[in-house]
Amino acid sequence: MARTPLMAGNWKMNLDHLEANHLVQGLAMALSDAGHDYSKCEVLVIPPFTDIRTVQTIVDADDLQIKYGAQDVSIHDNGAYTGEISTEMLTKLGVTYVVMGHSERREYHGESDELVGAKARKVFDAGMTPILCCGEALEVRKAGTYVEFVLGQFRAALAGWKAEEVAKIVIAYEPIWAIGTGETASAEDAQEVCGAIRAALAEDFGAETAESTRILYGGSAKPDNIKELMAQPDVDGGLVGGASLKADSFAAMATFYA
Repeated sequence: MARTPLMAGNWKMNLDHLEANHLVQGLAMALSDAGHDYSKCEVLVIPPFTDIRTVQTIVDADDLQIKYGAQDVSIHDNGAYTGEISTEMLTKLGVTYVVMGHSERREYHGESDELVGAKARKVFDAGMTPILCCGEALEVRKAGTYVEFVLGQFRAALAGWKAEEVAKIVIAYEPIWAIGTGETASAEDAQEVCGAIRAALAEDFGAETAESTRILYGGSAKPDNIKELMAQPDVDGGLVGGASLKADSFAAMATFYA
């Protein structure tokens, strides 16, 4: 089964709504100039909450094929949860993807696999697509237990899910030691873990689900290494950080197939 590649740009806590306007317009133009075929690679931007309405306005007004998502979500529907953002708030803005379990959320906010799984369930039930992040720190990598660690993360988050549900989500492997450090896992490193994730999906949910589920690589992915990463059989796209903040570099990554 063919999996449509997905290039997802996680802006993190960068860009105000005016800068978001400029970036999305620049990205759309760069992709158009490159003759980008969206059937060959889906393009997704993931701005801060304060930029989502601006991005929605541009996408709708110019009928762009660029999709947009959110960086986090609450497990609550509404109520006295200061600072939280609900799935309904996101769906009303046309959000189609939501990231959960990013290493920065796990580290700075103490998010557990169980909470990450609860967020994924909330997003899925609201009709959006979860991007479930998993990945190991440097000490786990050095200990040689990184495959078991990563599989444990996503298995805990997806406990109780049905095969047909898992087939519709996105899993992002992001080795923590390679995020924002300039260090990048080699294409072979990325394939080793992404391949292990797919094998575990087949074991837990069946071969058809494993073949359908998209697995992204995240961690200092950029234009000069994206082709090699995307050449790996189990890497279906990128969860891109810094390189997604520049229209030309992100467009170049989305057109990796050219």
